[in-house]
Amino acid sequence: MQRHSLAGTYYGAFGLMGTSIATGDIFVREDLASLIAQGHELGCHTFSHCDSWKTATASFARSLEENRRSLATLVPGYEFKSFSYPISPPRGATKRLAGSLFETCRGGGQTVNHGIADLNYLASFFLEKSRDRIRDVKKAIDDNRALRGWLIFSTHDVDSNPTSYGCTAEFFDEVVRYSVDSGARILTVRDAMTFLRTKELATS
Repeated sequence: MQRHSLAGTYYGAFGLMGTSIATGDIFVREDLASLIAQGHELGCHTFSHCDSWKTATASFARSLEENRRSLATLVPGYEFKSFSYPISPPRGATKRLAGSLFETCRGGGQTVNHGIADLNYLASFFLEKSRDRIRDVKKAIDDNRALRGWLIFSTHDVDSNPTSYGCTAEFFDEVVRYSVDSGARILTVRDAMTFLRTKELATS
């Protein structure tokens, strides 16, 4: 993304910081300042990567607050604007809670947001689910262009030997290049929301 002067949104669960799990090695503290300096966004992913369906809403709320406090300690003055539901779709009460705390909340769905979109459950397209079928990813990009929608790509590790939750750097680079060539406006989730709100005000 740096080669194309682009930035993305990194959803962090600070309780996992410095550990190694099924998705590979998790970020370390030193990564945070570098990501922000490069223009990337830090989003919330709960503190302990809580399953959005299996976790009681009260416990989920505590994990969100713990992640917020960790962010305040690690990156003073920075605030989460974007959230990603871990593992599963959320309970109704959990969705309402998250929607009251963040500008956007992201799920999965392998599709494009267009027309009327639910900001408390934005769809995203997980690259690892199509990492052996680049044509499916390119079709999603083409569909997004035709629909003039909002396509959010998601993945976990990007590595020469990725886990089952990630993809190779070569695959990711091809996705980025095809997205750029499509003429899409490529933004962090936070900046996409700012753009959409500005556009809405300009046309109202």
